[in-house]
Amino acid sequence: MSALFSDPIFLFQIVAALVVTGFIAGAMAGLLGVGGGIVIVPVLYFLFQKFGTSADVSMFVAVGTSLATIIATSISSVRSHHKKGAVDWALLKSWTPGVVVGVIAGTVLASFLHGNILTILFSILAFVVALRMLFSKTGGALTKGLPGQPLEFIYSFIIGSISVMVGIGGGSISVPILTAHNFDMRKAVASASGIGLVIAVPGAIGFVISGWGAEGLPMGSLGYVNLLGFGLIVPMTVLCAPLGARLAHTLNPIYLKKGFAVFLLLTSIKMMIGAF
Repeated sequence: MSALFSDPIFLFQIVAALVVTGFIAGAMAGLLGVGGGIVIVPVLYFLFQKFGTSADVSMFVAVGTSLATIIATSISSVRSHHKKGAVDWALLKSWTPGVVVGVIAGTVLASFLHGNILTILFSILAFVVALRMLFSKTGGALTKGLPGQPLEFIYSFIIGSISVMVGIGGGSISVPILTAHNFDMRKAVASASGIGLVIAVPGAIGFVISGWGAEGLPMGSLGYVNLLGFGLIVPMTVLCAPLGARLAHTLNPIYLKKGFAVFLLLTSIKMMIGAF
């Protein structure tokens, strides 16, 4: 860690990388309803290893820190979407119990399951969903509306458990699920921001607790949440989330759906490559 402060150029590169990461993550949060974790996690994973942290610890801290940043990003994004009247609060109220239970289960399972297995399974699912959204002429809707309970509880549980284990806000999963049930794309994106907040709060707390006293943590860490990364990324994510939200309400819904599909396709490929 001493090298970080003894080399001004290296320090500048680290700060610049984190600021740019925050910019991209914030814009994606507002535009696509994702918490930006799909950008934040890999950047932090490699940066922490530059600091001399082991790969295993780096991944846990990257996930925990990403969840912490998603709290601020989601709040900013939800406020912006709410002003447009796009957040479905009834959906959030209905899905919150399942998401929270899923987050708790996912946080516990994270220390027992091999991350590569989960990453591969999610990558395959995301790839298939993305292709359907890209090439389906009907927009990919499977039903005329949401299926009701208990299937919606299962959906929310899966979203919470998978998202917290890989440090994302859940939009990559919740948006395709909602649109598959003929949910309006703009409302799906806006509501996904709220789901991200429900995931991130208990998730970040869980990673602080599970990482408390762990050995080999990078400097400035509170459990598995790194305060340096959090402090540099969050200002940009909060600043840029409203920009993305405004774009989401300006763009044609069809283009927004196709854009999200391309994002999801690239994400699934990146995750699959990383798993090997």
